[in-house]
Amino acid sequence: MMRVSLCVGEYATIPYYIAGLEIPVYSMEELSFCLKENAFLLDMSLMRDELVEWVDTQCGLPDLAGELHRLIHRQGTLSGFVLTILQYVGFYDADEIAEVDEILRKGAGLSTIERRKGQVDYLVRQKKYEAAVRGYDGLLAAWEESARSQGELPAAKVKGAILHNKGVALIGMMFYDEAANQFRAAYDVDGEMAHYNAYLATKRLQLDEKAYIAFAAEQTIGYEQTLALERRMEGLLEDWKIQPEFQDILTAKELRKDGKRQQYLEETDRLLWGLKAAYRNSVGE
Repeated sequence: MMRVSLCVGEYATIPYYIAGLEIPVYSMEELSFCLKENAFLLDMSLMRDELVEWVDTQCGLPDLAGELHRLIHRQGTLSGFVLTILQYVGFYDADEIAEVDEILRKGAGLSTIERRKGQVDYLVRQKKYEAAVRGYDGLLAAWEESARSQGELPAAKVKGAILHNKGVALIGMMFYDEAANQFRAAYDVDGEMAHYNAYLATKRLQLDEKAYIAFAAEQTIGYEQTLALERRMEGLLEDWKIQPEFQDILTAKELRKDGKRQQYLEETDRLLWGLKAAYRNSVGE
């Protein structure tokens, strides 16, 4: 197995796991890459003495370790800590480092719950839906605890966004009924029509056509949204028909229709294997 030649420090024999990301890194270049690519997920938990010790003893960089130690114990900023590493290693140019600085400064104005939400949202983008749902449940519990301990409710939009994205994760798991409940709850919290539109769309996926028409007729709000949704569904259906996955299904149907049993079974096995692999990835197996 080939290794990239290192420019700064030594290649560690023991990896360091970045707090909040659980990504193992073996070199300063790997650390720099992970910090840049995941800048929006970073928080103050990165600034640990364990990281400083790793930089010193595993990577053989006592000068950098000393700078990082001073930042931790003299109340340095997260942005200053990360930029010190990136600039020392020199893996990125000034423009790229400036982008990281901007991301970190924007994140500094977020609440702890909002920063944690960014980490859970990342799981959804990685299709780790089951882990994301657990994460959102933890965030909702933290939101309620914050309300009790502070005696006032945190921003309603934060709770609405958590509920909405939990619904997105449940859609990825095809739990449409539960997802619809989350979208409706999000709408009830902050009144954003984006949540209600998602609620309607999820019910459209969950119900058959007759049941959905009856459901839509009962809605006292969102009539225009139901019409817009139908137009969008028609467009999505046309787009689906030109996708490779749809063509694969048509191929399997044709094989069955033509009586080519062995080829049909092989094709359906291939399709099922792909679906199973996607599901295992979504639950982290």
